[in-house]
Amino acid sequence: MTRGMSDKMKPKLKRIILIFLASIVSGGVVWAFITAWLITTYSEQASTRISDAAIILGAAVVGNEPSPVFRERIEHAILLYHQGAVSQLLFTGGAGSVDQRSEAEVGRDYAIAHGVNPVDIRLETQSRITEENFKYSIGVGEQAGFHTYTIVSDPLHMKRAMMLANGLGMDVVPSPTLTTAYQTWRSKLPFLLRETILYMGYACKSWIDNPQQP
Repeated sequence: MTRGMSDKMKPKLKRIILIFLASIVSGGVVWAFITAWLITTYSEQASTRISDAAIILGAAVVGNEPSPVFRERIEHAILLYHQGAVSQLLFTGGAGSVDQRSEAEVGRDYAIAHGVNPVDIRLETQSRITEENFKYSIGVGEQAGFHTYTIVSDPLHMKRAMMLANGLGMDVVPSPTLTTAYQTWRSKLPFLLRETILYMGYACKSWIDNPQQP
């Protein structure tokens, strides 16, 4: 009798498990779509606040020249500097290998060549990822007496960058580049997908580390 009831329960149990797994998958898909939409919407947010410094998030360099992505970020930071929206520029990003120059150094040289006073530039040359950009910038900023920052990066990168900086307790506002190397949806979609996955991953990690926080 017990065995018969057990055999009857097996199909029901399988259905319950399948429904449960399907709900998790569908919930994850919905969350991903919502996150991607929020990232896209946030990319249009730009603050007009005057900050102590602009933090320019590093990107690839080619020899002594910034990549197109990095160049657009530098150009935007230079614009903020000349407009008086920031008084200092803090370039971030380390070197890909020992025989390469750091992203921050390449950014500094480009900015100087385009009218930025060298005394108004600070460097952070250790970071490899966005979170490290901010972690290592905190010490540089404290030494320079900075309290407020304007983050400069690509529009689709801005929401995750703001989340990371806020998580470290930094007083930051967004200022996405006015132009970007990611012009077509063919180039934007992989970037958006990557940002969506990384944002969701960091959000999960933050919730696990601090489950009581909203």
